[in-house]
Amino acid sequence: MLTVNKLNTFYGRAHILRDVSLDISKGEAVALLGRNGAGKSTTMKSIMGLLKPASGLVEFEGKTISGLKSYHISRLGIGYVPEERRVFAGLSVLENFAVGKQKPRQGGMEQTPENLFKLFPNLESMKDRPASQMSGGEQQMLTIARTLMGNPKLLLLDEPSEGLAPLIVEEMARTILQLKSTGITLILSEQNLRFANLIADKAYIIEKGEIRYKGTMDDLNNNAEVRDAYLTL
Repeated sequence: MLTVNKLNTFYGRAHILRDVSLDISKGEAVALLGRNGAGKSTTMKSIMGLLKPASGLVEFEGKTISGLKSYHISRLGIGYVPEERRVFAGLSVLENFAVGKQKPRQGGMEQTPENLFKLFPNLESMKDRPASQMSGGEQQMLTIARTLMGNPKLLLLDEPSEGLAPLIVEEMARTILQLKSTGITLILSEQNLRFANLIADKAYIIEKGEIRYKGTMDDLNNNAEVRDAYLTL
C-alpha cells in the first residue's frame, strides 16, 4: 500500500532523514519506533507532504505522491494524526467531525458520527461540548475521530500514547485495535514499546534519521541487543 524509498529530509542545513525506506502492506499495523528526536515525526510529515524531502520517493497504492500538497495526499486516502492535539478549540465535538468529513473511498465504509461514537463512547456524552473544555486524552480521541471522518485507507498516528495517563493509554490501545480489525492500515510512531506491542505486527526502528532495524514485533521482543541499543533511555 505504501512504499517509501531512500527518503532524505532536511531542516535548514540539518540532515534529519537519511535514506529512510519503508514498505507497508494493506491491513498491516506497523510501529515506527525510536527515541525522542530520532526522526519518527519527520518521517510522517515527509510522507504526508508537510515537509518536502530533498530526495527519495513515496508511493501510495502505486501512485507517486512525493511533491504533492498535503491536502491532495489526504484526498487520496491518507489520514494523519499529529503528535500535537490540533483540535478546533472553539468548536464542539460534532463540529470538529464536520471539519474532517470527506467523501467515502471506493470500496470502503463511510464513517459517520454514530460509528465513531461506538469507537469512542466517551465522546458521545460530550458531543456538543467545545474541544477546549476536554481533557488531553479526550482531545487525542477527538483528533483521531475527526481524522477518521475523512475515511482514510491508511492512518498515520504520531505518538498516540504520549502524555496520556496509563488508563487512557489502555483505552486508546483498545480503540486502535478495533480500528485495525476493520482492515484499515496503520502506521504509528512510538517510544512506548509496550503500547506498540499491543497493536503492531511489524516494527521499524529509526535512530539519528536512519532505519536500524526491520522485523516482526515477535522478533524484536526476542532481540534484547537491538532493544538495548536503540530503545532504552
